[in-house]
Parts: sequence; structure tokens; C-alpha cells
Amino acid sequence: MKTLEKEITVSKNDLDDLNHVNNVVYIKWVQEIAKNHWKSLVSIEVFKNYYWVLLEHQIKYLSPAFLNDKIRLKTYIENTEGVKSSRIVEVYNKNNNKLLVTSKTIWCLLSTKTNRPLRINDEIKKAFK
Repeated sequence: MKTLEKEITVSKNDLDDLNHVNNVVYIKWVQEIAKNHWKSLVSIEVFKNYYWVLLEHQIKYLSPAFLNDKIRLKTYIENTEGVKSSRIVEVYNKNNNKLLVTSKTIWCLLSTKTNRPLRINDEIKKAFK
């Protein structure tokens, strides 16, 4: 399983009225690291011919993050089957390695030519392993 990790420092723009990271910001981070992971694993040709749409999003908020916290995002593909792929994203406080958020998203692979779902081919499956 190939992972991608990214570090973020919480900024004032990430905060909500309670002065911790807004729930919507976590979702944005999940989407961004998913896209970056996909781009890092496949060729330019594959990237141009296929794209993913989000079908389902499950997220568990375990502990808050605050201004200037160093955050480590980690993502990997849990499973691929048919036209769908499940992705895990974990959000940690980098300083103490405490798990703050877990996310599981289900994505559907589409063709850029037809905008229709496609079975995940062996080339893409191998890229995820």
C-alpha cells in the first residue's frame, strides 16, 4: 500500500468560532491529499484519461487541532473493487502523534472522454499497491 503524507500548520483561516480547526477544513484537507496522492501515483496519461468522483464520506473527529498546531496527513487506498475505491485519510498532531481525525471516502472512477464509470484496471490497481 503506497501512502502519501503531508504536513500542514494550522492557520487562523482554518479556525471556527470555537478556535479549533473547522470541520469543513478537515474535509478540504481530505480532498486535497486524495487528489495529490492520485497525481503522485499515476502517469500523466492516466491522470488525463481518468478522474474520481466522491460517492461517500465518513469522518470521525477524535480530538481538536488549534492555531499553529503542526498537522500530519496520511492517506492510502484501502480497497479497490469494480468502479469504486475506498481511501483512508488519517490526521495527526505532528508534535505528539495523536490521531485527531480519521476519514474513509468511497470514490468512483470515471473516464474523461465519456464521463461514465469505468472498472478500475490493473494499471491503476498496481499504482495503489
